[in-house]
Amino acid sequence: MHSAASEEGCHIFNTHGCGFQPPGTSLFFPEPYLDFGIPGTAGITKYFVVLTLALLISAGFWYFTTRNAKVVPSRGQSLAEMLVEFIRNQITRNTMGKEGDKYLPLMVTMFVFIFAMNIMGLIPIPGLQLPVTTSLAIPTMLALFVYVLWNGAGIRRNGVGGHLKAHLVPGGVPKPLLILVTPIEALSNFLIRPFTHALRLFAVMFAGHLLLAVFAAAGFYMFNPLTEMGAALGAVSVGYSALALIGFLVFTVFELFIMAVQAYVFVLLSSVYIGQAVEGAH
Repeated sequence: MHSAASEEGCHIFNTHGCGFQPPGTSLFFPEPYLDFGIPGTAGITKYFVVLTLALLISAGFWYFTTRNAKVVPSRGQSLAEMLVEFIRNQITRNTMGKEGDKYLPLMVTMFVFIFAMNIMGLIPIPGLQLPVTTSLAIPTMLALFVYVLWNGAGIRRNGVGGHLKAHLVPGGVPKPLLILVTPIEALSNFLIRPFTHALRLFAVMFAGHLLLAVFAAAGFYMFNPLTEMGAALGAVSVGYSALALIGFLVFTVFELFIMAVQAYVFVLLSSVYIGQAVEGAH
């Protein structure tokens, strides 16, 4: 039965008994293209390839929009300038004041790079349609980079003692309560914060890509116009498949918006954390 299903293709209203098999988490654990046999490494995987493409896309964006920068900007230069102004006015200035301008290049670069990694799940490259950020290692490394920068900025500005005090001893808390509050603050600021910073981006992109895959697989499964069970059911299958296609297209547009929002949120939180470190207060 299963061999017949695999040969003929599994669709709705079939007579060989196979049902819908939704995509699973195996999507996010691709086999390596090249395994070097080095312990602790995955070799050359799909994630490595799409990460490289995302890096090229983000670098290409800046190259083609700023290579011929002029006083009267071109369309590409205007787009780049609008993005820089948006990050400056909506993120760095709001969280760090004018001092945030020195972190502006980092935040803009991070936004473009994260968005490029996210949209790899929508670019129809055969065999490579996968958001890079669905690998937990990528958001984790970005979050750890921000975490190190947060601690470094705080220590440079306020010293080790001042940085720790600002994030372990909340102002206005009665001293007897510090024995309870300080461990909670330590857990929240120094352990949970980098974890949630990475997990938020990973989880949203993981769920979104899996849902898109389910829509695509469902559309294929329900398309069976030549079913041996009759023309009427064949027409019904086409209608079902069309609904799945509409859902896929609608959710694709929504997912593109979510990809931009997640890049924005990650950069916003990064700016907030660094701003807190520079100010030396919650």
